Amino acid sequence: MVQSAASDVDGYLAEVPEERRAALTGLRELCRTELVGFEEVMAYGMPAYRRDGTAEIAFAAQKRYISFYLLRGDVREAFGERLAGQDMGKGCLRFRGPESIDFDLVRDLLRATAARRPGVAC
Repeated sequence: MVQSAASDVDGYLAEVPEERRAALTGLRELCRTELVGFEEVMAYGMPAYRRDGTAEIAFAAQKRYISFYLLRGDVREAFGERLAGQDMGKGCLRFRGPESIDFDLVRDLLRATAARRPGVAC
């Protein structure tokens, strides 16, 4: 599952393979708890969290991993040392399986995102 046609996050999670659903639900719960004032939407076929019309966080179940998209360059830069040992794409963390998700790191990234002024510093 790379892109979903689901119209909302509940529909997205219903499509996710059972072995990944709990982990993705956990990511969603963290996002909803930490990203106060953000709107939960579907964007590019995945759950995203936007503020002032700009998506700053997203996640997705990919074929070989679970992606956590950190779309703020300023937060990625601030966490450079902690992210250095992670499997990273340009703007995402890749977790090879549900058991490999570092929920403490994700929580810290979400808190840092929420604390920043709106707008993406790429």
